[in-house]
Amino acid sequence: MTLRINQTAPNFTAETTQGAITFHDWIGDSWAVLFSHPKNFTPVCTTELGAMAGLSDEFAKRNVKVIGISVDPVESHTKWKQDIKVATGFDVGYPLIGDKDLKVAKLYDMLPDDAGETSEGRTPADNATVRSVYVIGPDKKIKLILTYPMTTGRNFDEILRTIDSIQLTAKHQVATPANWKQGDDVIITAAVSNEDALARFGAFETVLPYLRKTKQPAA
Repeated sequence: MTLRINQTAPNFTAETTQGAITFHDWIGDSWAVLFSHPKNFTPVCTTELGAMAGLSDEFAKRNVKVIGISVDPVESHTKWKQDIKVATGFDVGYPLIGDKDLKVAKLYDMLPDDAGETSEGRTPADNATVRSVYVIGPDKKIKLILTYPMTTGRNFDEILRTIDSIQLTAKHQVATPANWKQGDDVIITAAVSNEDALARFGAFETVLPYLRKTKQPAA
């Protein structure tokens, strides 16, 4: 199944380092970030899991739950967490899904259906496409998909930035321009008339007839 933005994130039941979960129930009324890894004890992923742990307060401030998944058993995840602590200084406090039968990787379109049914004997290169980030809303819809090559570590500040944008634009009829960050001007969407824009946002700048900018609305 090909996944796209605004589709419902596939639900599943899986074992994690914090016990069994049903994904949609685990999300509850929160936002969620699901980020995947091709294999345990890989160098780039080790730094990423630690970096994500170091930003746990930032995700919590945004009502975002974090969950990782790696194509290996839960028992292996527990050992890997010790290495992550040594390498990055951070304890992984969020759950890690064990996907030793490849079911979740296939469900999320990261591996083909003919990839087999076990992680045994598979190398990181075999699972190179299991390098995606999914941001999922409280409505269980996919809001963002990012996929990285194995040699490029993920930028979690960028993921926080996109969450800020997604949460802001879900609440107000605005969009965010290139390189936007918190506090920058935003774009008024085409669905808002000039008269309505004045009532909603006060003064705004018309750069082009279809590009109107205003101050970021209060959360």
